[in-house]
Amino acid sequence: MRDIDLFQMALGLRPPWRVSATEFDPIEKRLDIRLDFPRGSTFSCPECDQDGLKAYDTAEKTWRHLNFFQHEAYLTARVPRTKCDKCGTHLVDVPWARSDSGFTLLFEAMIMTLSKSMPVKTIASFVNEHDTRLWRVLHHYVDDAREKADHSQVKQVGMDETSRRRGHNYVSLFVDLEGPRVLFATDGKDASTVKRFKQDLIDHGGNPGTIEEMCCDMSPAFISGVEKQFPEASVTFDKFHVMKIINDAVDQVRREEFKDRLELKGTRYIWLKNQTNLKESQSELLEQLTIKKLNLKTSRAYHIKLNFQELYQQPTEEAEPFLRKWYFWATHSRLDPIIKAAKTIKSHWDGVLRWFTSKINNGILEGINSLIQAAKARARGYRTKRNLITMIYLIAGKLDFELPT
Repeated sequence: MRDIDLFQMALGLRPPWRVSATEFDPIEKRLDIRLDFPRGSTFSCPECDQDGLKAYDTAEKTWRHLNFFQHEAYLTARVPRTKCDKCGTHLVDVPWARSDSGFTLLFEAMIMTLSKSMPVKTIASFVNEHDTRLWRVLHHYVDDAREKADHSQVKQVGMDETSRRRGHNYVSLFVDLEGPRVLFATDGKDASTVKRFKQDLIDHGGNPGTIEEMCCDMSPAFISGVEKQFPEASVTFDKFHVMKIINDAVDQVRREEFKDRLELKGTRYIWLKNQTNLKESQSELLEQLTIKKLNLKTSRAYHIKLNFQELYQQPTEEAEPFLRKWYFWATHSRLDPIIKAAKTIKSHWDGVLRWFTSKINNGILEGINSLIQAAKARARGYRTKRNLITMIYLIAGKLDFELPT
């Protein structure tokens, strides 16, 4: 079998396209494959698909292809222009590459696959290309897949933010909790992010009126956004964020008491961790510090926290009476941080108790956030907001990229 026939079969070319020549440079470690078509061949208009159009003229183009063993491979072809009565003169579409790309479809599919687990800059070094060119490939496929995404069945949405970089730079995530998948990612964490999500939902076939449940933290911006944009949805405050408020109050009591009680030195995490996660030495120290005769304020705050944790173990009909009793205990504890935390719970009462109906939380978002932060750490950050958001969709959007195989 001739080399030309072998490459013709390997590339899967169909008439009128054919391999006309090959050239291998062992010094440059490069394989060039030239493609052509017979004189008199006809093509379809790339705009209206009208068949039987002859080449008006041609323009030579080159595309990077998958490596041939360890050697870079390139396809070069005379791409015809057709003159259509309806659409005018246009370059025809070639079957091995998309319009305006310098890579073949198979090369782009490889880049998309690798980018889910490798930093783009590392991939760029591996394939000997500038990372900016690879980001253009990622942006194209993610944007195209998102445009086709269907959000018409979404009923439960979780909201949270993830840090974009050090400082006050955030990206807000909106996740289909039944998917689970990232529906929308946008810069910032104010009420306008919810408005942008609503419009994006509509653009993808979703109906804001059919959103039944939304889960978020107690951010006033998120709450305000939901009330304005999704008035028919019920809000559940994420129980992990609710517990964080109580934990922060316990830690504040410890810090204030530490000034007078040096036995609290180095004990921060034993008050914040779940008891099942404590080491044996930490459990022993905790037992010593919670002895009643020590009369530690931190110990009292800790027991109030433990009691609050039992809320989520209560039957639905007993949840509100249990919370009322806890609230009375907390507000009469004479511990200012605990009293403040209890009043925060009181002001968000319905959303805290909504969990017993919806049973949803943002644990899925926490998992997605950890994937995003891991990717960000591997890449040592992203130069632009668009790059980060593209990577979020790539990792957690469950998009159909329709890549060739």
